[in-house]
Amino acid sequence: MANVSVYNMEGKEVEKIDLSDAVFGVEVNEHLVHMAVVQYLANRRQGTQKAKTRSEVSGGGRKPWRQKGTGHARQGSTRAPQWTGGGVVFAPVPRDYSFKMNKKEKRLALKSVLTSRVLENKLIVLDELKMDEYKTKQFKKVMENLNVKKGLVVLAENDDKVERSARNLSGINTALTNTINVYDILKSDTLVLTKDAVKKIEEVYA
Repeated sequence: MANVSVYNMEGKEVEKIDLSDAVFGVEVNEHLVHMAVVQYLANRRQGTQKAKTRSEVSGGGRKPWRQKGTGHARQGSTRAPQWTGGGVVFAPVPRDYSFKMNKKEKRLALKSVLTSRVLENKLIVLDELKMDEYKTKQFKKVMENLNVKKGLVVLAENDDKVERSARNLSGINTALTNTINVYDILKSDTLVLTKDAVKKIEEVYA
C-alpha cells in the first residue's frame, strides 16, 4: 500500500495517507493504456473529410479528342484523375472513427495510469483546494507552492471559483473524478488530487 504525503495550499506537508492498492497499486498494463489513448483520440475525430471521385466532379462528359491519330494518349474524359480539376482516385469520405472498449479494460487502463503516477512520484495530494474569489493569481500561487508547472487538478465536485481561476493558466487543466481519462492524465506532467477526490476515486474504482 502506497503511503503519500498530503500538502496544504501553502505547499507544506500536513499528514500522510495510504492509497488503495486496488486503484493506485495495480500492475501497469501498457497495452490497455495505449488502447485507451487511441480510443480517446479516435472518438474525438470529426470524420467529416470529403473529396470528389471522378463520378462526382462536374463536366468532362465529352471525349476531349478522337481516339486515334492525334499523337496524344487516348483520353475519355477531362475529369479523370490525371487531369487538373479531375476527381480523386481513392477520395476520402465521411466516416466514424470511434470504437468501443470494454468497461473492465477502461477501468484497468485508468488504474494503470494512476499507479504509474504514484510510481513516478508525479502524484500530489492536497488536503483541500478552496478559493475565496475568482483569482487566477491566487490559483497560480498554489501551483507554484506545489512546484507544478504542467498538471491536471482533479476535484471531487464542481467548484466554479477553482475551475475559472485555473482556466487562464497555460499547462494547467481541471477535471472532476467522473470526467478524468487516461489521455489527460498522461498529457500532464503532474497529477494533483484533492483528498476528497482520492476517496471518491477509490470508492468508484476499487
